[in-house]
Amino acid sequence: MRYVFRGFIPPFERVLLVESGSRSIIERLVPVLYGKIYKDMQIDLVTCYPGAPEGFTGRVYHVYDYPDGAARRKLLAQLAANQYSVTGVVCSGEPIMTKWKWLIAARVPAKVFLINQNADFLFFDWASRQQVAQLFRQRMGLSGTASIGALTRLLALPFSLMFLLAYATWVHTRRWARSRAI
Repeated sequence: MRYVFRGFIPPFERVLLVESGSRSIIERLVPVLYGKIYKDMQIDLVTCYPGAPEGFTGRVYHVYDYPDGAARRKLLAQLAANQYSVTGVVCSGEPIMTKWKWLIAARVPAKVFLINQNADFLFFDWASRQQVAQLFRQRMGLSGTASIGALTRLLALPFSLMFLLAYATWVHTRRWARSRAI
């Protein structure tokens, strides 16, 4: 990740998109990027879906082509060497390629922008930290009335853990005492 603490937005010359959500999001975003930002930019895509999105002309990296750790490290090294200026990550609330998208965002030296389910995007930087925090709270279920249940479960966790540990200790102590009595 680059330029997290600066509001600098590099030119959209080489763009890497991580399709970690519905295909329709990328299909709506690509024409916007080609039409509004730059007409001659190069866009590459990392995806788990077969084929390429409609209207997409760049290089497509399929994650299923990299099944083991060595191949994945090779892909990450290749993506880092491609010198992307920006990396777009789909954050649509769908559990698709979650580990991949954050690994790519961390390893590829480019400015990261987050794409929501409406194909709108915002940059992951200090200037937009409140919007990013709000997006993450929504995705984690910590906004609105859902936050009450999540907070209750979070507060109950230590007590539940203590109860389970005490019960396990009691059962194993009782078993140990019975084995000594025989």
